[in-house]
Amino acid sequence: MTEERERRPETPAEAEGTTGLFTALGKMLKLLRERKGLTQKEFGLLVGYGPDAVSAMERGVRVPRPELLEKADEILDAGGLLKQAIPEVKEAMKRARTRHPEWYRSYAGLEAEAVELHFYANQGVPGLLQTEDYARAVFTQWRPLLSEETIEKRVADRLARQQVFERWPPPMCSYVLEEVVLQRPIGGPAIHAAQLRNLLRIGRMRNVEIQVLPTMRQEHPNLDSAFNLLTPKGHGQVAYMEAQGYPRLITDPEEVRQIADRYGIMRALALNPIESRALIEKMLGEL
Repeated sequence: MTEERERRPETPAEAEGTTGLFTALGKMLKLLRERKGLTQKEFGLLVGYGPDAVSAMERGVRVPRPELLEKADEILDAGGLLKQAIPEVKEAMKRARTRHPEWYRSYAGLEAEAVELHFYANQGVPGLLQTEDYARAVFTQWRPLLSEETIEKRVADRLARQQVFERWPPPMCSYVLEEVVLQRPIGGPAIHAAQLRNLLRIGRMRNVEIQVLPTMRQEHPNLDSAFNLLTPKGHGQVAYMEAQGYPRLITDPEEVRQIADRYGIMRALALNPIESRALIEKMLGEL
């Protein structure tokens, strides 16, 4: 897949005239936050978002959802200014198209509407769990090298996918992460530490379970590639995987069943969510 075949613009909306709206809203949020004397972290705690998400919204690469604008208007004493933009934001969200490479769009559409999402990762932290800095480090190290424009576009696309956690009702999500995924310091110590903290944050969500599969386990039913399992609303479960740039969306019921069976065995072999959080906290404390 070459980057020339990807479509632009892709951050945060394509050519429906919504990019300017989100950029302007981001600038207003930043101005009001700074006028209030709040850091991105402090403001994020008040509205229920991490500092990476706040940064992405202020730069116009992540959609500020209507619920956030409601809260922000009151917290930042905006006097109704942000609330006035909510109808336009809702309309823009309806018109916005999926912002991913052509080969990925069928999966991205399914993921955005899924009622269940399950992930097995053996190399790096899955995209939905990545911080902005971790995602940027991943794409910066990509070979062949990507242009700066492409890196920023892909980071924005990855952050946009994370809005799946903000839906109501939220999808039920589970993750099985190989222990080595948590040990690999992608981007350096500071980015690694922030990524571990992000795993702890997301792992506390009621609809998310994160489990770590210890390296020392003697049994393993899937010494193969990473994969995702998802159940779109009103449809049967499907699987998705990539190998050396070759994506594959699997819909055959028997093949999907076999992958789901392997995933179930791995969940049984992994540490439970409480034990997994304790391990991540231990790793964080040792950095």
